[in-house]
Amino acid sequence: MARFEPCHGKDACRDDGERCLTCGRQLTEIARLRQAIDALAGLAVDYGYDNTEEFANYVARKLVKTINHRREHAG
Repeated sequence: MARFEPCHGKDACRDDGERCLTCGRQLTEIARLRQAIDALAGLAVDYGYDNTEEFANYVARKLVKTINHRREHAG
C-alpha cells in the first residue's frame, strides 16, 4: 500500500512533468485531489455553510469510513 505525502506548499513544488519532485506524487493524482477539494469547497459555498470547520470534519470522518468500507469489500 502506498503512503500519502501531503503537499509542502506551492513554493516547494518542483516537477518533472509527471510527478512532483518534492512530495513524489504524480501530477494527475495532485490534480484529482485538487478537483475533489474544489468540489467540496464549492458545495460549502453554494449552500452558504458558516460552520465550515464542522463541514470539513464531517467530510473527513465520512471519508475514512468510506475508504475502510471499500477496502474491506475489495477482495
